[in-house]
Amino acid sequence: MSAPARAESIARLEKLLAALIAKGVVTEAELAERQASTDRASPEIGARMVARAWLDPAWRAKLLANGAEAAEAMGVSMAGAPPLGVLEDKPGLHHLVVCTPCSCYPRAVLGYPPSWYKSFEYRSRAIRDPRGVLAEWGTSLPPGTKIRVVDSTADYRWMVLPMRPEGTEGWSEDQLAALVTRDALVGVALPVLPMAAAAE
Repeated sequence: MSAPARAESIARLEKLLAALIAKGVVTEAELAERQASTDRASPEIGARMVARAWLDPAWRAKLLANGAEAAEAMGVSMAGAPPLGVLEDKPGLHHLVVCTPCSCYPRAVLGYPPSWYKSFEYRSRAIRDPRGVLAEWGTSLPPGTKIRVVDSTADYRWMVLPMRPEGTEGWSEDQLAALVTRDALVGVALPVLPMAAAAE
């Protein structure tokens, strides 16, 4: 868990913002809109992107070619954000996203990072022992599956395009998006059918 901001840090930030506003670099309205945009961001956006990719091959190609452009096409502002890469899971290949130096995370499409993602333990062990980390999450991969750990950085952010679960043929985008959790979007979990659906 991150420590709360110190009073002197907040005061310094407020002075910087006041100077930027006074010089006309940014307006209060722009700052308010950026904050509102950040607050609106959630894993549901990433889940919707994945569900659409499962249904539409052309959209899938667009998403894999340029994640930020695909997000913009869905009405998500990526202004000022680093490029967004999308890692496609395939049979025999699973991706796990980590930020080893700090907590770089695609907030525009996943919202705020969870505390575990920022923890030193996850950041160090995801690189050293990814299979062990996944096992602790209860994520079981087929034998022989290669795990590719990808580092998000200040210059480039990543999210995962997991494989579509079997048994979801004919499902709508809304139904599919409901299967995709924040954890699946960074690779610590897999999309899983609800018990009732899996039993049918």
